[in-house]
Amino acid sequence: METLIFPLLVILCYICNPCLSIRKYSKEDVIKLREEVREMFQHAYDSYLRYAYPYDELRPLSCDGVDTWGSYSLTLIDALDTLAIMGNHTEFNRVVDIVLEKQNFDTDINVSVFETNIRIIGGLLSAHLLSHKTGLKLEPGWPCNGPLLRLAEDVAQRLIAAFDTTTGMPYGTINLRSGVPPGETSVTCTAGVGTFIIEFGTLSRLTGDPLYEEVAYNALKALYHHRSPIGLLGNHIDVMTGRWTAQDAGIGGGVDSYFEYLVKGAILLEKPELMSMFKEARQVIDKYLKKDDWFVWATMLRGHVTLPVFQSLESYWPGVLTLIGETDTAMRIIHNYHSVWKQYGFTPEVYNLGTGEASTSRESYPLRPELIESIMYLYRETRDPILLQMGEDILRSIQHSARTPCGYATIKDVRDHRKEDRMESFFLAETTKYLYLLFDPDNFIHNPGVHGTVINTPNGACIVDVGGYIFNTEAHPIDPTMLYCCHEARQGINISEVHRIYQILEEEDNIQLMTMIDASLNVSTSKENVGEVASNSTVEISNVTLIEEDEKELEQEELIKTETRTGYVNIDGTEREKTINETTLSDIVKDRINSYYEKTNVKGEQGTRDEEEVKPKKPEEKVDIDDIIVVQKYSGNDNLQLPSTTKAKEAIKILPKVIQDYLNNDWKRKPKCEPQYMLERIRKEKLYPDHPDGDKYELLLTPAPSFLQRISLAGEFLNKKQLEL
Repeated sequence: METLIFPLLVILCYICNPCLSIRKYSKEDVIKLREEVREMFQHAYDSYLRYAYPYDELRPLSCDGVDTWGSYSLTLIDALDTLAIMGNHTEFNRVVDIVLEKQNFDTDINVSVFETNIRIIGGLLSAHLLSHKTGLKLEPGWPCNGPLLRLAEDVAQRLIAAFDTTTGMPYGTINLRSGVPPGETSVTCTAGVGTFIIEFGTLSRLTGDPLYEEVAYNALKALYHHRSPIGLLGNHIDVMTGRWTAQDAGIGGGVDSYFEYLVKGAILLEKPELMSMFKEARQVIDKYLKKDDWFVWATMLRGHVTLPVFQSLESYWPGVLTLIGETDTAMRIIHNYHSVWKQYGFTPEVYNLGTGEASTSRESYPLRPELIESIMYLYRETRDPILLQMGEDILRSIQHSARTPCGYATIKDVRDHRKEDRMESFFLAETTKYLYLLFDPDNFIHNPGVHGTVINTPNGACIVDVGGYIFNTEAHPIDPTMLYCCHEARQGINISEVHRIYQILEEEDNIQLMTMIDASLNVSTSKENVGEVASNSTVEISNVTLIEEDEKELEQEELIKTETRTGYVNIDGTEREKTINETTLSDIVKDRINSYYEKTNVKGEQGTRDEEEVKPKKPEEKVDIDDIIVVQKYSGNDNLQLPSTTKAKEAIKILPKVIQDYLNNDWKRKPKCEPQYMLERIRKEKLYPDHPDGDKYELLLTPAPSFLQRISLAGEFLNKKQLEL
């Protein structure tokens, strides 16, 4: 009897311990999985082109298309850089030509500021920076110039009016032609405020226009300033008053990419203060929200648990922890999340930790990428084969239950795998991309910094394509080193510190990096040397490729770029300037309303209004009734109450439609947003103090993976001035 017990125990150990039954993956196995992902992408991409283009998204059950986020062929733009990463350069170049020829964002439609930024601006910027790898003909001055870059900046110019608020935090919706829509709510989710620094920072570094980076950074400082006394942030905030309208704190939906952008923005733009903000937030998150390697929702004021649930969107968190080198913690969390996947075959939008079941009415899986994103990051750092097994589990589930003859469908209910007629653009932009990169260890994205390319720009020679790509929250990769090709580096760090900094990091990668730096300095000590070496087209020297391109010197513009549209039109639709003394019926009506409620004479001169807009409003100053968010005390003797925005809109609906249209056409007397004035006002007001850790660069030297951490720093060191030393 005793002789049978031991073998049975051994068998039970093998059955109960999954670590002993992990599949071994050969290189051929991984390549096979990579090619299966490529075929998955191609099936979905071809289906979009065949059945849905030029609509935004594919409906894989109906085999047709639908506009969802703005009617600008969203899926095509979102999938561009995935084509480049998978090596389909011919199709990439063909689609770029289509986008440049047909895309026009001067349309009278309301769009999400958040979604347009991460999908459209992020997609265009990434395609612009990757275009040199696909054989696309580059304009002189690239990467500081190019049609895709100009198109991205055009979209950003249309979004920038959303930031013209009293707090500097943006509205959630914008009209691509006319700005903030009349009556637009001033309530925005936290992620909708804090998810711009990567795209806008990239735009500023490439174009030399400080506007984008400064407004995005100002919005981040505003959120930091409005955190609760215990350090937590709520879910929704009023961008005109700074009042939290939803006070549940968590790391999931409505908040998620804010934390992601603190870490990625710190690495990409070398802003230690952003990393410091994240570390502060991380401490209170672990204190109040973390429960046994799960994360719950709690009140932002006291930290009391309100919702013991796991959201599918939270799956990005282990990936963020990997970026700062905390892989052990990330692995524990990813095992929890993967256990939910194994329970259903997918992760539901909301999973109740108390009952261990998918929450009713939130049991769908819209082909989200967050779990596979974290798995990809963790595998690149640990090479743990169990992560490959997790990735294959995800691949098998999608292939089995989401595939249709016309693409891949959202899973409406993870409990029975019913399908829903939608394939969001992020399936091609993120889910397939992260799966592909998990199974393609030799992809150029994974370059650990041991080789690169030297290009000539109007600012001199710079090194690019050395890896360290930072993905925005829509998985659009940005090459950090290219951000230093279009401006002079800061003077706070110089090349003499490179040796000291890299000695702190791991020895193996340190040797590789120093080899690259030494080789770069040897072959690039002056601009003349670079030109001399590059005259023989392309040569390979110590793993660094030199490319010489004929370029024209570009004029450096000193002024901040502004919009030129007036915002006023004639009856036939043509634009016109509004004269100083011009008065309309709507002006008279609104002046009388304001005079009645505020007991003041409102001047009609536009010039006076422009001057007043630049000055910060003081509490005692009069304001337009349609700018009022919170009822203020009236200084007069009578007890008048200011009408709310909702009541005002309801009152307008009583009027005949022709009068409604007339009033709504020019409802606010506030001048059209001018980005230059807005930036000047932000700088002058200084509503939020600079973070004290702005110069603590050691915060960027966390034990993060070499492929992300050090390459961003190298971009700062290996600039034109340093190469000439």
